Amino acid sequence: MSKAVETLVAEIESLDLDGLRAFWKERFGVPPPLRSEPIMRQLLAWRVQAQAMGGLDSETRKALARSGTVQPEGKHLGVGARLTRIWKGREVTVVVEEQGFRWGSQLFPSLSAAATAIAGTRWNGPRFFGLRDA
Repeated sequence: MSKAVETLVAEIESLDLDGLRAFWKERFGVPPPLRSEPIMRQLLAWRVQAQAMGGLDSETRKALARSGTVQPEGKHLGVGARLTRIWKGREVTVVVEEQGFRWGSQLFPSLSAAATAIAGTRWNGPRFFGLRDA
């Protein structure tokens, strides 16, 4: 890695969220609507390095293209799987369907959308239903 790239990556490491957004805007245009400093730092560092060194090689690009679309987490459990949790004293169940996740009469595109509707605040669906460590 060149000294100039190392210097830019070091600069990125020292910036707060507003600084990261300004850095992005100056070099790449409108920044993504992220609120996570660590993720923004990783994205910026990758973009700076990719710009300097050429990004992904053609073999990696082809492999990524072959991998297809990413399914929402929880779909791997299979259609008909039921995820149950006690929430605020009542049992809630979400059923995995072909088109998403059903809670009651509502169909949600992701497990997180269902968990957020159930809880009334933003939740990570896999964590809410115990598919991930806390």
